[in-house]
Amino acid sequence: MNQIRLSNEARLDLDEGFWFYETQEPGLGDYFASCLRTDIESLRITAGTHRVVYADYHRMLSHMFPHGIFYTLEEDCAVIWAIIDLRRDPQWIRNKLSL
Repeated sequence: MNQIRLSNEARLDLDEGFWFYETQEPGLGDYFASCLRTDIESLRITAGTHRVVYADYHRMLSHMFPHGIFYTLEEDCAVIWAIIDLRRDPQWIRNKLSL
């Protein structure tokens, strides 16, 4: 696996997470974004090894933040559909992934 594609929805999730943490403490948003980008880059090697948790969505857990990276596999590409704070209601998460 060598390609990664972020959906527009996943990009919005990253932005939302950035602003959430940035309002908690200046600079924390940058740290969040950096950590999540590192997690996402690791999918170049590890895509497909994560547990399937809903429909065809694999979930990779962030190493530093309570977020899950939800992706599917398409040939040689991991497509990231959502980056979700896992402290949310599980039904809310299922609804978001049903889009």
